[in-house]
Amino acid sequence: MFRWLCPVVMLALAAPALADDDDHDRARAAVERGAILTLNRILEVAARDTPGRVIDVSLDEDDGRYVYEVEIIGRGGQIVEMKIDAASGRILEREIDD
Repeated sequence: MFRWLCPVVMLALAAPALADDDDHDRARAAVERGAILTLNRILEVAARDTPGRVIDVSLDEDDGRYVYEVEIIGRGGQIVEMKIDAASGRILEREIDD
């Protein structure tokens, strides 16, 4: 039984990494075909709005459009979460957590 279980456990542990690679490939393809802006461009938009240190970025698909979610620790120590349209760079939502 152990011989059978070991490959299953290893595959389960590798699944998140495989999903990350898949997401990365999907994002790269979207940038290459001009469907979304590059991450550098999105970070420029975020930095203009909220100077500080980026602590998290993700790219999600929401109702058929790509949205970057960016979290920044602002200069005053507050955490700012924003949703930015990946195609236009327009800030869709901005929330401050004190």
